Amino acid sequence: MRLAKRCVACDGDRLGHVPAVLMPFVADRIFGWRPAEISPEWGLRDIPAGMACSICKTTMCEDCGMLFLDMRFDDEEMAALYADYRGEAYTRERDRFEPGYAARNAIMLEGSAYIGQIEAILEPYLGAKPRVLDWGGDTGVNTPFRSRAMQHDVYDISNRPMVEGARSVDLDTVKASVYDLIVFSHVLEHVPYPRESLREIANAMRQETILYVEVPHEEVVRLSENPAQRLDRKRHWHEHINFFTPSALDAVCEDVGLSIIEHQSFPIAAAGKNSHVFSILARRSTRAAVA
Repeated sequence: MRLAKRCVACDGDRLGHVPAVLMPFVADRIFGWRPAEISPEWGLRDIPAGMACSICKTTMCEDCGMLFLDMRFDDEEMAALYADYRGEAYTRERDRFEPGYAARNAIMLEGSAYIGQIEAILEPYLGAKPRVLDWGGDTGVNTPFRSRAMQHDVYDISNRPMVEGARSVDLDTVKASVYDLIVFSHVLEHVPYPRESLREIANAMRQETILYVEVPHEEVVRLSENPAQRLDRKRHWHEHINFFTPSALDAVCEDVGLSIIEHQSFPIAAAGKNSHVFSILARRSTRAAVA
């Protein structure tokens, strides 16, 4: 695990910080750190009694507004966090830390209720039977156009069974294939190095490929116009370790050689609650090759 010294979106170095807590489920699953109650019996002279949780920092970039956890997990730590993601054992364990998670997870596993909204956004840019790759798409259940796609590929590390009509592919297959649409939905908020993740996708795109990226438009970002207030309101971190502003996502795309076609921010009903998502459509930039 490393600590970010620069913005993970725009690489700026003007960063603000406040103390925060790494949620107990994440801290335990990655590091084996569990909350502890400090009692007078501990005999600590300079530390008051109370509940001790894993400390971290909320970080905000003063240039692009990106809000993120200072901890950047390595490959081994990410593998520990996402092993059996949303599977039976994972759900039981997380429900012990967060009662009610199992019920929310059951709703999420039913599939997205707003795929039609996404397809309406993408429709003007695609043919009737697009060749689609869902990058990080789990089982492929939420892939846009999957019912009429000429080709429905999923690149994901979960190794879960695919939905009917979907094909699980490896990275070599992705690089050798041609896609009309690549979907990268609700992944970028999880990854420790967003620019590197998006650059890998950009390198797999053709000039004509449309990229659809979607992330949560978190309330603390969307509704807090005052950056200082935004920073102060975010005092805990879970599996979403990156909270993007439109400027932050623009910066990531520009850095990896993508040209943005369209921005969207719209409300959705997900996991039994009303949320917002922020999305972009992009193509490879013609002005420079992707590094």
